[in-house]
Amino acid sequence: MDTDLHALVLNCTLKPSPGESSTDVITDQLLAELDSHGVTGETIRVVDYDVKPGVEADMGNGDQFPEILERIKAADILVFGTPTWVGHMSSVAQRVLERLDSALSETDDQGRPVMFGKVAIVAVVGNEDGAHKIIADTFQGLNDIGFTIPAQGGTYWNHEAMNPKDYKDLTETPAAVAATNKTATTNAVHLARQLSQAQYPGN
Repeated sequence: MDTDLHALVLNCTLKPSPGESSTDVITDQLLAELDSHGVTGETIRVVDYDVKPGVEADMGNGDQFPEILERIKAADILVFGTPTWVGHMSSVAQRVLERLDSALSETDDQGRPVMFGKVAIVAVVGNEDGAHKIIADTFQGLNDIGFTIPAQGGTYWNHEAMNPKDYKDLTETPAAVAATNKTATTNAVHLARQLSQAQYPGN
């Protein structure tokens, strides 16, 4: 089993630590699946950091996004987790994508965008509709930035409409979610290992 891959979770909940977060629950499950493949992992709860609005790598004035960006660059697999709010990704998740726009102008020594060769999967939780649209929007943004999306690389849980319930309050993981988590992480690891051996062509 390979143990040289590292995963980073960006938990884009709106709840600061130590508040309980359903996004934390599903991303922890994904980290456990990745660990079963020998992949190490860590989590950043983005709301605990001072991430300034903007599209530059460093917006100054105490901006802490540069620290997050360096940890993204050091990871092989990005797990992007967000709750659903009014049918959309959280404002924290949107800000992360906006800040990652800066990575488009940064290239390696062969002219490739710095996120080429990194794999990303997406997790969405909420007690309202919107997960498919959020995953689609996030996939597009991450792919534009240079991340590679594996087959069936999104997982989600929505409760039935007009009957609020949080993922963190479930007594067990629904079988369909558990199976999707397993598929997403298995495919992410497979793809990351392939890319670690055969990076995209340079210019």
